[in-house]
Amino acid sequence: MSSTSTTPQRPPAPEENVKPLNYKEQFAGRHVTSKFIEQVPCAAASKASMDCLDRNNYDRDACLEYFKAYRECKNTWIRQRKEDRHAGK
Repeated sequence: MSSTSTTPQRPPAPEENVKPLNYKEQFAGRHVTSKFIEQVPCAAASKASMDCLDRNNYDRDACLEYFKAYRECKNTWIRQRKEDRHAGK
């Protein structure tokens, strides 16, 4: 009888999700309007915070660093969009 052991993967650290993905690359070729489209560049940070809640029985205090990383990612992304818009890109 052979047994395969699966080792659980380490959840990403909050600081790994601070930098958003490049939104121009994310939306290249897309012509879809959605209220949820803004979350795509920070999807990893969003998923990490939700996974943290799942692991910690929805104890928000245990996941504050993940929420902070998501907010920083989101703020960086919004700032990047504003700068590009002002520059005419």
